[in-house]
Amino acid sequence: MIDRPTIERILDAAQIVDVVSEFVTLKKKGVNFVGLCPFHDDKTPSFYVSPAKGLCKCFSCGKGGNAVHFIMEHEQMTYYEALKWLANKYHIEVKERELTTEEKEAQNVRESLYVVNAFARDYFQDILYNHIDGKSIGMAYFRQRGIRDDIVKKFHLGYSTSSNDALAKEAIRKGYKKEYLIKTGLCYEKEDGSIRDRFWGRVIFPWFNVSGKILGFGGRVLDSRTKGVSQKYINSPESEIYSKRRELYGIFQAKSAIVKKDCVYMVEGYTDVIAMHQCGIENVVANSGTALSEEQIRLLHRFTSNITLLYDGDEAGIKASIRGIDMLLSEGMNIKVLLLPDGEDPDSFARKHNSTEFQQYIAEHEEDFIRFKTNLLLKDTQNDPIKRAGLISDMSKSIGLIPNEVVRYACLKECASILNVDERIIQNEIDKIVKQRKDNYIEQHQKEKEEIPPVIQRENYIPQAGCDQLPFYSKEQELVKALIRYGEKTVCYLENEEGESTPITVTEFISMDLKQDDLSFHNPLHRKLLAEAEAHLTDKDFVAERYFLTHPDSAITRLAADMLNEKYQLSKSNEEALTKDEERLHELIPHLLIDFKLSILEEDMKQTSQQLNRPEVLGDMEKCKEVMKHYKELSDLLKEMAKRAGDRVIMKA
Repeated sequence: MIDRPTIERILDAAQIVDVVSEFVTLKKKGVNFVGLCPFHDDKTPSFYVSPAKGLCKCFSCGKGGNAVHFIMEHEQMTYYEALKWLANKYHIEVKERELTTEEKEAQNVRESLYVVNAFARDYFQDILYNHIDGKSIGMAYFRQRGIRDDIVKKFHLGYSTSSNDALAKEAIRKGYKKEYLIKTGLCYEKEDGSIRDRFWGRVIFPWFNVSGKILGFGGRVLDSRTKGVSQKYINSPESEIYSKRRELYGIFQAKSAIVKKDCVYMVEGYTDVIAMHQCGIENVVANSGTALSEEQIRLLHRFTSNITLLYDGDEAGIKASIRGIDMLLSEGMNIKVLLLPDGEDPDSFARKHNSTEFQQYIAEHEEDFIRFKTNLLLKDTQNDPIKRAGLISDMSKSIGLIPNEVVRYACLKECASILNVDERIIQNEIDKIVKQRKDNYIEQHQKEKEEIPPVIQRENYIPQAGCDQLPFYSKEQELVKALIRYGEKTVCYLENEEGESTPITVTEFISMDLKQDDLSFHNPLHRKLLAEAEAHLTDKDFVAERYFLTHPDSAITRLAADMLNEKYQLSKSNEEALTKDEERLHELIPHLLIDFKLSILEEDMKQTSQQLNRPEVLGDMEKCKEVMKHYKELSDLLKEMAKRAGDRVIMKA
């Protein structure tokens, strides 16, 4: 992992305006810069960049953070990858801290698999361009399919010769371990201990993740050999870095176009993606023959909410469209469907049309999912009332999966119009489905509440599950914001018997006050922040804001950036008119702590009161007395806390 001094050097060098300007056109506005947000379809500039604070934020969609978070979001990288990206941009040598034995082992395995796959990619490409068979067989195949040389390079296509151990021999000769050749799936081991290439005699399609690392490969047997072959395509097996149900072919090459167009086309195979890129349509990915999975949908949802399913016009294509619709709906995606003419697939259609013609065809023929699915199923109902009732039930189920109520209602009206039925009939079916889903959620949630022991204080009845939705949690967040913003600043001074004054920082005041009442934060991340602030408070030049923004844990840096962004959210209007919080910390921090404790007590009393209505408590006299005693103690404590809150003694700073 990257050590803290290196992270600090990276963030010091990474000027937020310089970084964002690579992807967004910015204009100066006062002390800040503003531009169109790259994370949603922004019509008027709502993306603000503060060079003074080193932060950016969209005041429409809410996304932002420091330079690292911007790169993470825009390039869909991990925290570590984004830091390395910035280090490379500013020519900073990355020094990494010593990893634990377990971390080293896990990282070494994954990195070794990536390294071996990178070797294989280069090997396959070298064969394609420089080997006699690669040029006469592999490259001839791609050109026969009409694939241009620039597209071959863009997707790093390759070729493996008909020798079934050529890659294995070359890899071993260059020092790559047999263990990793097998783990990546590039080779497999025979009974005699020898290894054989998996992809021999095939053209190669590498799989990239969103950051451009090689996850695995797909190999296609050539047309002259497909007769009698059970698997025209084979893919790398599951490994520690590759799971086909989590990945999408072409996502690395398509991600920027998807964000820019705010739409993605989903096709079926490798050559469909490649042909559409060559045609000029780049916001396209393929699930490559597997059933669409939740993981794949969520991966796409990071880039856009709009998807068009683009499939062959045959029966298989239609069924594929239907299978994916309900899963996409439940994830909140906006869906359109386009079926190509019979006998055509995206590959063949793209090779016959230019980009303008293809996009015009899409615009004229794509349908929203309601019209597509309803018209498709209507063909099978004819005049059969039973089948028609089944159709209504089927459509109601699909519409009921839509999480947004406004979108759900619009789809209901359209469906009722197409089917020529009363809206209330479909609405009643949808209500049943939505109610069942809510009941299932409540049942599961209640089960979690019963299984997880109480937290926050030793004697209370507040369950852990769902605490982030309770009123006291927002008070906890306010305290954590103060900790991040002002952790090292002085709240007050304590005098000893000799009259000597000792400064008490925000971190110390919060920690001592919580410990006094045997309280702690609910969120483990919040507890970690407080513990680290205490541990490093005496470090030379410790500043909480900087410490947490440069933390090796990306979850902590994200939290810190979000809370600091809220601090400066009003800076674009009338910051001068605001009273700075740090000037009244002696008032602010005690008030926040009292509010936090009051809200916990109020929630504890509410939960305790509910305990008294439970049959198992009412039927047990001892248990009932115990709960009533606890309620009385809480009531007395609440009165005392309310009195303290009313008095609001302001300490001398």
